[in-house]
Amino acid sequence: MTTQETALAQFESIDFNAIKDHPNILIAANFWDEDRYQAARTCYTLMRAVDDLVDNFKTEHPVLTDADREELMNGVNAWTSSLLEGARKGAEHQAVVETFERFRIPLWPMRSFARSMVYDIMHDGFPTLKAFVDYSKGASVAPASIFVHLCGLRAKNGAYLKPSFDVRAAATPCAMFSYFVHIIRDFRKDTDNNLTYFADDMLAKEGLTRADLPLIAKADVVPDAFRRVVRAYYQQATLYKEQTSEMIKTVTPLLEPRYRLSLSIIFELYNMVYDRIDPENGTFSKEELNPTAEEIKQRVYRTILAFRE
Repeated sequence: MTTQETALAQFESIDFNAIKDHPNILIAANFWDEDRYQAARTCYTLMRAVDDLVDNFKTEHPVLTDADREELMNGVNAWTSSLLEGARKGAEHQAVVETFERFRIPLWPMRSFARSMVYDIMHDGFPTLKAFVDYSKGASVAPASIFVHLCGLRAKNGAYLKPSFDVRAAATPCAMFSYFVHIIRDFRKDTDNNLTYFADDMLAKEGLTRADLPLIAKADVVPDAFRRVVRAYYQQATLYKEQTSEMIKTVTPLLEPRYRLSLSIIFELYNMVYDRIDPENGTFSKEELNPTAEEIKQRVYRTILAFRE
């Protein structure tokens, strides 16, 4: 069977309504071989657990005390130690360690991800756009790098060889593209949950502060000043989208066909949200910016049909 025929068969088995956490990553990974797909699930389940630990706590505690921060730090440190210290704490952690060893996954993404979680605990939002970009190297580039690493593995004599390209450099533009897009998409939900990803300096340029965001999130009419902030973030997303297109041209010749297809799928799924953002006239609501499961399904189907070996 061709890659396209195999992908169409796999496509029919996917329940798009059931994919909730890291949906784009897990949808794209469905077209890998089963072992690599399970490796992706193991890694992202681990990262989702600590991400939810921090976000849920901050949602429930809008103002963190020193005791709150200490409690969160203990949770993140326990998560990091359970990974970095090996398989001494039971079967669950042993499976994680075995996954990292078998698939030659470097530990830097987990360390980088943990640093971003620590930033979340010690800070409330981002003073500058640069601070947000630095934070994103762990919060977004790190998980994306695991995806790209698994795509780029080379199988030989029953074992895996590391990718033949710089994984971090390849993952960065797509990760940043998706993150800027998702900040706009999730603005209202994040604000309701006491989470802020729009940087203070970008807000200040338009005469806004973080304190204005809850009112904007609940308002029926979007202020022009906030539209200008969204436009600036949309422009950042556009720059990273262009860089992602160039990266795909460079990297795809080094990937096996099914992994080239999965990279195209994940890029198209991020494009779906990007295409729905209208800085000039949009309301930035959940209904406006979130594709339905059926729309996602159809985009994946069209991407498979357009794929060429």
